[in-house]
Amino acid sequence: MALKRRNKVEATFSMSSMTDLIFLLLLFFVMASTMSSPNDIKINLPQSRAKTTTKQVVAKVSIDNLGNYSVALGRQRPQPIDPEMLETYLTQIQAKDSTMYIALHADQDIAYKEVVRVLDIANHNKMKVVIATKKQ
Repeated sequence: MALKRRNKVEATFSMSSMTDLIFLLLLFFVMASTMSSPNDIKINLPQSRAKTTTKQVVAKVSIDNLGNYSVALGRQRPQPIDPEMLETYLTQIQAKDSTMYIALHADQDIAYKEVVRVLDIANHNKMKVVIATKKQ
Protein backbone atom coordinates (compact mmCIF):
# COMPACT_ATOMS: atom_id res chain seq x y z
CA MET A 1 0.00 0.00 0.00
CA ALA A 2 1.48 3.30 -1.08
CA LEU A 3 0.95 6.25 1.29
CA LYS A 4 1.18 9.79 -0.03
CA ARG A 5 2.57 12.58 2.03
CA ARG A 6 0.05 15.35 2.44
CA ASN A 7 2.42 17.84 4.02
CA LYS A 8 3.73 19.76 1.07
CA VAL A 9 5.90 22.78 1.64
CA GLU A 10 4.57 25.80 -0.23
CA ALA A 11 6.48 29.01 -0.88
CA THR A 12 3.65 31.44 0.05
CA PHE A 13 3.44 34.23 2.56
CA SER A 14 0.30 35.18 4.47
CA MET A 15 -0.32 38.91 4.32
CA SER A 16 -3.27 38.97 6.72
CA SER A 17 -1.19 39.73 9.82
CA MET A 18 0.72 42.42 7.91
CA THR A 19 -2.49 44.13 6.77
CA ASP A 20 -3.83 44.08 10.35
CA LEU A 21 -0.69 45.86 11.48
CA ILE A 22 -0.96 48.45 8.69
CA PHE A 23 -4.59 49.19 9.55
CA LEU A 24 -3.73 49.61 13.24
CA LEU A 25 -0.93 52.03 12.38
CA LEU A 26 -3.22 53.94 10.02
CA LEU A 27 -5.87 54.21 12.73
CA PHE A 28 -3.27 55.43 15.25
CA PHE A 29 -1.97 58.17 12.95
CA VAL A 30 -5.47 59.34 12.00
CA MET A 31 -6.44 59.61 15.67
CA ALA A 32 -3.17 61.31 16.64
CA SER A 33 -3.36 63.87 13.84
CA THR A 34 -6.92 64.92 14.68
CA MET A 35 -6.02 65.45 18.33
CA SER A 36 -2.93 67.54 17.61
CA SER A 37 -4.62 70.45 15.81
CA PRO A 38 -5.38 73.07 18.48
CA ASN A 39 -7.01 75.61 16.16
CA ASP A 40 -10.02 74.15 14.44
CA ILE A 41 -11.61 77.49 13.66
CA LYS A 42 -10.42 79.06 10.42
CA ILE A 43 -10.17 82.81 10.88
CA ASN A 44 -8.85 85.19 8.25
CA LEU A 45 -7.00 87.75 10.40
CA PRO A 46 -6.34 91.29 9.20
CA GLN A 47 -2.74 92.23 8.38
CA SER A 48 -0.46 94.48 10.40
CA ARG A 49 3.17 95.61 10.42
CA ALA A 50 3.50 95.32 14.20
CA LYS A 51 5.77 92.56 15.43
CA THR A 52 4.99 92.52 19.15
CA THR A 53 3.61 89.42 20.77
CA THR A 54 2.24 88.63 24.19
CA LYS A 55 3.20 85.54 26.12
CA GLN A 56 0.70 85.73 28.99
CA VAL A 57 -2.50 85.18 27.03
CA VAL A 58 -4.97 83.35 29.18
CA ALA A 59 -8.20 83.68 27.20
CA LYS A 60 -8.42 83.54 23.41
CA VAL A 61 -11.71 84.90 22.06
CA SER A 62 -12.32 83.98 18.41
CA ILE A 63 -15.01 85.35 16.10
CA ASP A 64 -15.32 83.62 12.73
CA ASN A 65 -16.70 85.12 9.52
CA LEU A 66 -20.23 83.98 10.41
CA GLY A 67 -20.19 85.79 13.76
CA ASN A 68 -19.80 82.63 15.88
CA TYR A 69 -17.90 83.16 19.13
CA SER A 70 -15.55 80.68 20.78
CA VAL A 71 -13.24 80.87 23.80
CA ALA A 72 -10.08 78.88 24.53
CA LEU A 73 -8.10 79.00 27.76
CA GLY A 74 -4.36 78.58 27.31
CA ARG A 75 -3.77 75.74 24.86
CA GLN A 76 -7.20 74.16 25.21
CA ARG A 77 -9.48 73.57 22.26
CA PRO A 78 -11.83 76.46 21.44
CA GLN A 79 -15.30 76.00 22.92
CA PRO A 80 -18.29 77.74 21.28
CA ILE A 81 -19.98 80.31 23.48
CA ASP A 82 -23.08 82.46 23.25
CA PRO A 83 -22.16 86.16 22.84
CA GLU A 84 -24.52 87.04 25.70
CA MET A 85 -22.63 84.70 28.07
CA LEU A 86 -19.17 85.98 27.07
CA GLU A 87 -18.96 88.68 29.74
CA THR A 88 -19.88 86.38 32.62
CA TYR A 89 -17.45 83.75 31.35
CA LEU A 90 -14.56 86.22 31.10
CA THR A 91 -15.25 87.74 34.53
CA GLN A 92 -15.16 84.25 36.06
CA ILE A 93 -11.75 83.71 34.52
CA GLN A 94 -10.60 87.15 35.65
CA ALA A 95 -11.60 86.32 39.24
CA LYS A 96 -9.04 83.49 39.16
CA ASP A 97 -6.26 85.51 37.50
CA SER A 98 -6.32 89.30 37.64
CA THR A 99 -3.33 89.68 35.25
CA MET A 100 -5.31 88.08 32.45
CA TYR A 101 -4.89 89.06 28.82
CA ILE A 102 -7.53 88.47 26.18
CA ALA A 103 -6.32 87.67 22.68
CA LEU A 104 -9.02 88.69 20.24
CA HIS A 105 -8.90 86.70 16.98
CA ALA A 106 -11.57 88.31 14.81
CA ASP A 107 -12.07 87.54 11.13
CA GLN A 108 -11.45 90.57 8.92
CA ASP A 109 -14.83 90.20 7.20
CA ILE A 110 -17.07 90.41 10.30
CA ALA A 111 -19.07 93.45 11.34
CA TYR A 112 -17.15 96.00 13.38
CA LYS A 113 -19.79 95.86 16.14
CA GLU A 114 -18.70 92.29 17.03
CA VAL A 115 -15.16 93.48 17.78
CA VAL A 116 -16.49 96.49 19.69
CA ARG A 117 -18.64 94.17 21.83
CA VAL A 118 -15.55 92.28 23.06
CA LEU A 119 -13.57 95.50 23.52
CA ASP A 120 -16.46 97.01 25.52
CA ILE A 121 -16.63 93.93 27.78
CA ALA A 122 -12.87 94.15 28.38
CA ASN A 123 -12.97 97.89 29.05
CA HIS A 124 -15.93 97.61 31.40
CA ASN A 125 -14.16 94.92 33.47
CA LYS A 126 -10.66 96.45 33.20
CA MET A 127 -9.21 93.55 31.22
CA LYS A 128 -6.24 93.83 28.87
CA VAL A 129 -6.95 93.03 25.22
CA VAL A 130 -4.55 92.13 22.41
CA ILE A 131 -5.95 92.10 18.87
CA ALA A 132 -4.38 89.34 16.79
CA THR A 133 -3.24 90.08 13.22
CA LYS A 134 -1.23 88.38 10.47
CA LYS A 135 2.20 89.60 9.39
CA GLN A 136 2.11 91.72 6.27
